[in-house]
Amino acid sequence: MAAESWHPRGLSWFARSCIPTDPARHTAVPVPIPISAPDAEDPDPEAEPPIAALPDELLLEILTRVPRASLPPLPAVCRRFASLLASQAFLHLRRARGSLRPCLLAVSSSARALLLHLHASPSSPSLDVAALPLLLPPPLLPHSFAHARSVAVGRHVYLVGRGATLRVDPLTGAARACAPTLFPRSKFAAAAVGARIYVAGGSARTAAVEEYDPAADAWRVVAEAPRRRYGCAGAGAAGVFYVAGGVAVGGGRGSAAAALVEAHSCAGSVDALHVASGAWAWARPRAVPGGGCVVGACGAGDGHLYVVACHAVDLSFWRWHGGGGGSRGGGAGGWVALEAPPVPRGAVGLGVAVRVAMAGVGADRVAAVVNVAAVRGHAAAAAAAAASGGAVEGLVLVYDIGGGRWSRAPDLPPGFRRAACAAVEC
Repeated sequence: MAAESWHPRGLSWFARSCIPTDPARHTAVPVPIPISAPDAEDPDPEAEPPIAALPDELLLEILTRVPRASLPPLPAVCRRFASLLASQAFLHLRRARGSLRPCLLAVSSSARALLLHLHASPSSPSLDVAALPLLLPPPLLPHSFAHARSVAVGRHVYLVGRGATLRVDPLTGAARACAPTLFPRSKFAAAAVGARIYVAGGSARTAAVEEYDPAADAWRVVAEAPRRRYGCAGAGAAGVFYVAGGVAVGGGRGSAAAALVEAHSCAGSVDALHVASGAWAWARPRAVPGGGCVVGACGAGDGHLYVVACHAVDLSFWRWHGGGGGSRGGGAGGWVALEAPPVPRGAVGLGVAVRVAMAGVGADRVAAVVNVAAVRGHAAAAAAAAASGGAVEGLVLVYDIGGGRWSRAPDLPPGFRRAACAAVEC
């Protein structure tokens, strides 16, 4: 009865019951009662919404006009949206509209998830920052990415950690667990050459160089590194996978003096692997001039290798122009000295650890995220860092290859002291 009281017919009965039936006391007045449409014409609640009838071509045109900050929730709307946003057609249309630009993706691990801060790199040194909170898909754990390497292949960024690999779409924030490396590694070298990812170092138990095929989601061993490096950096350029810096670990059978020489030669040198043939380019590694320790490396759009080396009290910046072949001109070989990164005065010195995460952004820029901190237990370095204004954390520098000059951009947000970087279009 309660439900029927709101029906138009029930409402008519309710109105008539409120009118007295004594004609001496009341004159009947007609009350207009609207009659509802037949139930057959009521809209079907299970009918598909009008947007579902739109063709994919029109939906793609609509989605390409959505601002990047509004894209992450859209894959959860429906499977059709998720499929269209993950398609290459969506990327091509967005690029044709001029909505894509070279960006630097800085990645750092947190206690519960990975936070991705997207840093655009326009002509000016100012950066646009957007946060992409990620929930790790099970069974991945955050500590697996404490020292992850970030590598871009196509539209995706792959975070390669210790026994775990995560594929991230920077446009939508969609994340998927991928096959882990065959050997557990930490502080290793990783880079993309072509459409494959290569990793080396980071383990005293193996010298294997692994290759990852994103299409097959599988790793395989393609070569054995001539030196086992730990704490090294990786770079890919012109079909060559470079392994730079780090210290020699494992496999040492000689004297302590020989081990010390080997460790120093690894810290300031680079090995080069031709991925097409699986052969190493040099019998001996190419040393960086000046005896510095390589603390960062990357390949750029011009096909060259760029490295940052740390000396006793300063940094240096170099470009290798010889590819994976032999040296030219003798002396420093294929190394060309460039303008040094402009770090704060007094930040680099004895007893400090310098980390530089680098990535080639677009065809004409190199981005570097510099972190300088006193070595644990080194009181003098800690006092010097405090006197110079504290440790350098998340310092973002952008190098213009054509102009040959560095510019400083706004620093990374707090919590990105050991951020991994990758260049993407977003």
